[in-house]
Amino acid sequence: MSLRIPSVVVLKDYVKPQKRVAFTRFNLFLRDEFRCQYCGAKGELTFDHVVPRASGGITSWENVVAACAPCNLRKGSKSLRQAGLALRKPPRQPAAQELLNMGRKFPPNHLHDSWMDFLYWDAELEA
Repeated sequence: MSLRIPSVVVLKDYVKPQKRVAFTRFNLFLRDEFRCQYCGAKGELTFDHVVPRASGGITSWENVVAACAPCNLRKGSKSLRQAGLALRKPPRQPAAQELLNMGRKFPPNHLHDSWMDFLYWDAELEA
């Protein structure tokens, strides 16, 4: 089967970028530069609530950080002080332009392997 695909796509109407950044796992990892915010490790990342949900913490830009599995397990439902951990930088909601600029540091194919089953638009097309 042969499919013709365009090399250029024309935008008929201007789409104004959103000022509010969507709170997604990918955007969170991008904000945190794909590094654990406790030890700085790259690799298998998850996210962690700085103030645990068990202690009234909410899921928001200001309370969630990227964390590697060992640090996340070490912290558990404890406070930073109880777990003996410190944040590399305080969590905050990024501005849209800031996240866009942050994205330029990472090549387009910089996606964690575990996401490949869900991100079909990054799949290479066969010629």
